[in-house]
Amino acid sequence: MATSWFLDKAAIVTEGDDPKSPNLWRLNTVHRVEELKSVIRMGPIWAAGIILITAYAQQNTFSLQQAKTMDRHLTRSFQIPAGSMSVFTMTSMLATIALYDRIFIPIARKFTGLDRGISFLHRMGIGFVISILASLAAGFIEVKRKHVALAHGLINMPHTTIPISVFWLVPQYSLHGIAEAFMSIGHLEFFYDQAPESMRSSAMALFWTAISLGNYVSTFLVILVHKFSAGPGGSNWLPDDGLNKGRLEYFYWLITLLQIVNLVYYIFCAKFYTFKPIEIHSKADGKPTGDGVELGGHV
Repeated sequence: MATSWFLDKAAIVTEGDDPKSPNLWRLNTVHRVEELKSVIRMGPIWAAGIILITAYAQQNTFSLQQAKTMDRHLTRSFQIPAGSMSVFTMTSMLATIALYDRIFIPIARKFTGLDRGISFLHRMGIGFVISILASLAAGFIEVKRKHVALAHGLINMPHTTIPISVFWLVPQYSLHGIAEAFMSIGHLEFFYDQAPESMRSSAMALFWTAISLGNYVSTFLVILVHKFSAGPGGSNWLPDDGLNKGRLEYFYWLITLLQIVNLVYYIFCAKFYTFKPIEIHSKADGKPTGDGVELGGHV
């Protein structure tokens, strides 16, 4: 690859370089060059996680607004706060992690022979697919919510509770939790396993950077929707005067489409990803042995 060749030049001693006391802006060790290559190779997989966070971010925005308009009563005198609906995300995520570790991995291990059951790339891919289903379901649930509002003449009454149970939102919250259990943990495993040992802290920072960018992309996407879906009267898919007059389902399906495109991109990146070579440690001192570790994939 051209990039690999370009980076390799940083480890080549040229006229004017002093190998004994090198200027690190001009000359570096092969080990450092290979570490940088490892981080660059992780870049495309890292970028794929941004859109999933964009979809996940809607739980704290539009899903919350949906919950506020729905019947949240558990008894005649007690109703659950709209923000408490995220408990279904946390519960489904924790349940998925437990079932994954106790049931799925032992079964998958028999078929794949891997200690993890499946690779972290496969685990992330499953998370992407489930996240797509979550956004798709959210769109159909919004259609149901608006249909009930229309049937009861509440479309123009944004502050009136619609007679539909808030528990209709449980599927989208739960699916997002399941997707997180697969994608986020798979993402963390990927960074920890594939990052050079001396750069694992930096690799963990990449994970949190993807979360931050995902939230920024969510905000940017809302701005674009406001701009390009505006009608003659100033209305748009996400009006400020309530969800009933808007087209929130279109927004959810737009996110679904973006995630499908992102999944295709991820599959392409995962297919051509080059894994970091396995380090071989000596029994005596536990240190890496052989030139294979120093030179990465170029043994």
